[in-house]
Amino acid sequence: MAEKWDLEQLKETYKILQEKYGLPDFDQLNTEFQIEKVAEYETDFILKEIREITTNKFLNYLRFIESILNPSNSPMFMFAIVKTLGTKERETLSEMYKKIAKIEIDLIELDLEYSETKEADSIKKYYEMWRGIKKELLEIVEVIKKNWDVKEENGKGNYLG
Repeated sequence: MAEKWDLEQLKETYKILQEKYGLPDFDQLNTEFQIEKVAEYETDFILKEIREITTNKFLNYLRFIESILNPSNSPMFMFAIVKTLGTKERETLSEMYKKIAKIEIDLIELDLEYSETKEADSIKKYYEMWRGIKKELLEIVEVIKKNWDVKEENGKGNYLG
């Protein structure tokens, strides 16, 4: 079993890597992706672990967006969300989906051929991408909340097909 590591050791090691590769600030990255989880066990592949944590968040949202865009086998909850969204929001989600899906292809390459530089580049890229996607997702969540209790009017039913 790996030796227990602590957060301060992680921060010190990350600072060296941050300066070497121009990575985002630890606290900013931690706020967005909870990268402090890497401190649980010592590793020689800190950037790979951080990249995996960041991409897991993206992949969770990818599944969520996929359920909205193609709700055929989704829980009933998704149908309620779909009803709150307009064409603009669906188009935004579709574009987000394409961006995030590309990350899955990147992950295959990163897993097959390890490179500390490529890991660092992906962390920077995904952090910047997340900042834009997060803003768009928050706007969509506001639309969902605003339209959640709106009743169907003018004889429009709840048909989703």
